Amino acid sequence: MSLPAFQQAERIAVYLANDGELSPNELITHCWLEGKAVYLPVLHPFTAGNLVFVQYHPDSSMLANKYGIAEPRVSSASLCPLPLLDIVFTPLVAFDNAGNRMGMGGGYYDRTLRPVVRDQLKVQVIGLAHDCQQCDALPVQPWDIPMHKIITPGKIFHFQSR
Repeated sequence: MSLPAFQQAERIAVYLANDGELSPNELITHCWLEGKAVYLPVLHPFTAGNLVFVQYHPDSSMLANKYGIAEPRVSSASLCPLPLLDIVFTPLVAFDNAGNRMGMGGGYYDRTLRPVVRDQLKVQVIGLAHDCQQCDALPVQPWDIPMHKIITPGKIFHFQSR
């Protein structure tokens, strides 16, 4: 929460922890208290394998997706296009010393975040992880989206000009 990018951000995408992921609940509550708009990833209703970002409030009506993960109901008024987000916090399974992220294997974040690299969007992509999820090196595919930063309870990792 002390990162300048976070302090300046107005629209932040985050996730609800699932299957042992580092919980961002404290971060979400802090965002609401600071008046920041919070968005959650939702499985894209028309484009398989992609995500859309839907505004999330304490009283949002939630539905379980096909993986059993709670998502806010989608409405056109609650969507935030990727280029308008300031930060996207992602969960991960593992990360390496070069800022590469391994997800759950579905490729949802990589497909959705492709424009960050391709179009050089100013969106900061930050992974949240447990300290024990760090490894020396991960296999990298051309479609993998590297992180700008990875934050664990013990350290903040910054990566070169991403």
